[in-house]
Amino acid sequence: MTRSITSNSPRRARVMVILAIIGPGLLAGLSDDDPAGITTYSVLGAKFGYQMLWVLLISTVALIIFHDLGLRMGVVTGQGLAGLIRQRFGVRFAAVGISALFVANLGTTCAEFAGIAAGFELLGVSRYVSVPLAAAAVSALVIKGSFRRVQHVLLALSVVFVSYIIAGVLAHPDWGAAARGVVLPTMPLTRDAIVLATATLGTTLAPWGLSFVQSYAVDKRLTISDLRYSRYDVVTGSALTALIGFFVVVACAATLHASGLSINDAADAAAALRPLAGSLASDLFAVGLIGSALLAASILPLSTAYSVSEVVGRPAGVNDSRSEAPLFYGTFSAVIVLAAGFVLLPGLPLVAILVLTQVLNAILLLPLLAMMAGIASDEVLMGDHRATKPAMVVYGVTILLIAVSVVALGVFSIL
Repeated sequence: MTRSITSNSPRRARVMVILAIIGPGLLAGLSDDDPAGITTYSVLGAKFGYQMLWVLLISTVALIIFHDLGLRMGVVTGQGLAGLIRQRFGVRFAAVGISALFVANLGTTCAEFAGIAAGFELLGVSRYVSVPLAAAAVSALVIKGSFRRVQHVLLALSVVFVSYIIAGVLAHPDWGAAARGVVLPTMPLTRDAIVLATATLGTTLAPWGLSFVQSYAVDKRLTISDLRYSRYDVVTGSALTALIGFFVVVACAATLHASGLSINDAADAAAALRPLAGSLASDLFAVGLIGSALLAASILPLSTAYSVSEVVGRPAGVNDSRSEAPLFYGTFSAVIVLAAGFVLLPGLPLVAILVLTQVLNAILLLPLLAMMAGIASDEVLMGDHRATKPAMVVYGVTILLIAVSVVALGVFSIL
């Protein structure tokens, strides 16, 4: 008995360390499955069935590479991404970038609250009830809670993503076709296919997610000794993101695509599932939409608050009091109030806002990735943990692939 306990102790200790470190990568990854991401996956499955599931695999690899880089940069330097950009490239450059990021994040947060409204309306609850309550809950969580409490609630909230997995199983997909779609890269050479493929790649690498994973690692006070295990956090978050996307695609492929139905967003998908896969699958899809929107509606304002505070060198931490970090909490509250208020305005063109903010995100993404790669190779900032030449090649190839995707998305969106 003693021998068994001794042999298992190192493994148990390793698991406990990983559980203590987990958070930045997991939350940043799962928040990519927000209403915009779920909509992209839903339309991908409805239009092309299982054929383009392989795009999720490529997206997951890109997500792991840059979330791992962001987390490592935060741990090694003790600074968030905005702070490092200010130090490496200057205050003016950082200020312009953060201003654009603020606008993009505000528009995307509007989309998150629109997702909350749409999900609750599918369950019979008015947006004039659900949106104010959601805004109040998210605000109270961050403003009143400690770092530990905020993380525990956000991690608990992420459990709602299981509803997508159950909905996918209830749709009775063709698992063989799904497996082929993951490992065999094929796609029709049409405008819709190219736009959706690039949108799927782009929805996983949002600028706010890159900023959040780094700032959150700093706020969590991870140390260099934690880097050994932090990759488990990043890989887990990215893998779960891909798994959820996979089940959303197969649910829509097995039902909507098989029936020749088209949709415009995730709420349409949830409503269309009712006659095809039953009310339980439809309700689970709606619950997943609400949960994903709530998680992203918590993380996006946090990411914005971190970035704005870091670029001007002010305190930025969930454990700080409101008197210690007024800019941090003021920015967080402003994003929540403005986004929730916009969603409640009658006749507001939410789809147009979502499209425009995603375009701005795409414009911000490429220089942001290039700056991350530049900082990663900087010996002054990163010391012994600077990126190696093989790693820089990987970053360069990934950035090139994303650049081609962004350009293709832009060209085919205009044509």
